[in-house]
Parts: sequence; structure tokens; C-alpha cells
Amino acid sequence: MFAARKFPLLVLLLALAYSHPAFAETEVSLLASMRKAGEAKAPINSAPPFAFVSPNGESQGYLVEVTKLALKGMGVTKLSAVLTAWDAMIPGLQAHRFDLVPSGLLITPARCKVVSFSAPITAQRDALYVLPGNPERITGYAAVAQSSDLKLAVLTGSLQEAYAVEQGVKSEQLVRVPDIQAGVATVVVGRTNAFAVGQFSVPDPQQKGVEMVVDNASPLKSIAIAFRKEDARFRDAFNNQIEILRTGGAMKELYAVKYGFPNWDTIAKLTKASDLVPSCE
Repeated sequence: MFAARKFPLLVLLLALAYSHPAFAETEVSLLASMRKAGEAKAPINSAPPFAFVSPNGESQGYLVEVTKLALKGMGVTKLSAVLTAWDAMIPGLQAHRFDLVPSGLLITPARCKVVSFSAPITAQRDALYVLPGNPERITGYAAVAQSSDLKLAVLTGSLQEAYAVEQGVKSEQLVRVPDIQAGVATVVVGRTNAFAVGQFSVPDPQQKGVEMVVDNASPLKSIAIAFRKEDARFRDAFNNQIEILRTGGAMKELYAVKYGFPNWDTIAKLTKASDLVPSCE
């Protein structure tokens, strides 16, 4: 009787935990492990302005800032990022080497089968980065497909690589590169005629010796934060924080003002992954 009177809340919490074992064993332990460690572990690659590591080793970029603010609202005050190849991010997440992936993964039906995505936090179409003046008059993937002598750089394993093939670009026309800097370099030195990537993925292109051509026929895509399927309820709590940032103006301040992305009205209407990919839970 004494224990029941003294600890009614504890008894209730235990009952709830046992009635929802998945939440008790994964969501609570995930958040608890982050708080105990004082940080969340994440992979990162060099993809400014979205995510990158500064010379002093600090993770920076729009995606990183949004993620840090959302985690802070959940009581996790530090994001510890490790440089990781793109194709190793989801396997590392599944192997519990990382807690989440804030590095620039686009929402796709295939990825939605293996991870849970947060609400979209970017919106963009593909762009082809070409030499200034666009000497080959490239307007998009279709133009590359129609000229077999043109070469197109793409990130290895990227959606742009797959979409280029779907649009009729031959495999021998593709030059696969490991990161954005390498893709831009192939155009500047004349190894390729264009580099295909998201339209906001190359900040200040003129300073890097290239010009951006948006392929308006390409589908709208969004980047979101990826979580393990078993951590879907943690993802939901994270989404609650994203909604607070969205409605409170902090996300717009980052997206439209600090980073200068011009299409806030588009991203403001996307509140869940299924808004873009209906098969995403």
C-alpha cells in the first residue's frame, strides 16, 4: 500500500512501457543514450551549403543547424558528425553506428522502405552546372541524352545518376564522382560538359567557374533527416520540433534569410515525407 501511494506515476509509466514495448526499448533508449552521451552521432559528407565540416572540425550547414535546433528542443545539446561516404550512411545508421542522418539524403520510395524520414526541410529540382555562357546550350538531361558526345558528371549512386539513365543518358556518357567539389572540377577542366546535382548544392557557382541551369522538367525533390524504422516514434517527436521551428519562424530565418534559398513558400507547405512520396510512412 505504501509503495502504491508513494509511486503512482512510476507504476503508470511502467504499465505504459510494457503496453508499448517497441517505444520502451527503442525510442526511450535512443533518447536516453543520446542524453547520457551528451550528443547525437551522425554521418556527414561535404555538401555545402547543406552539410559540411569546417576547417576546425565543426559540422556546419543548413541541415546541420536545423537538426541541432530540433535536437536541442529534445534535450540533446550536441551533434557529433563523422565524415562518411554517401553509400555508407544508411548502412551505418542500420548498424547503430549513427543515431540519425542529417547529411542530405533525398526522400525516395526505395529509401522509405529502409528508413523513416522526417518532414521535408528542403525543396529543389535538379540543375546542370556548365561552363559560363553554356557553350553547349544544355537545358537539362534531355539535351545530354540527345547528344551522345556530351559527358555528364554525377555523384556515384545518386538520384541524379539514376534519373539521367531514365531520361536516356547512356552509361558511357556518365562520369561518376565522389563529391560535389569533384563534380564541379570535371566541368571546369573540360572532362565533362555538365555536372548534375540539386539546384542549391553548389553555392556561389560563378566563383567556382560554372553556371547553373535548372532542369525544370525534373521532379521536385526534398531532403529530410533519416532515422531507423524502429525509431519512428522518435522521428515523430523530432517532427514536432521541426513544426515548432517552421511555425515559429526559426526555420524560415535559416532557409530564406541566412542561406538564401528562394522557395520558402514551397517548403512551408511540406509537413511530412508522404507529401512528396506517398509511400513514405
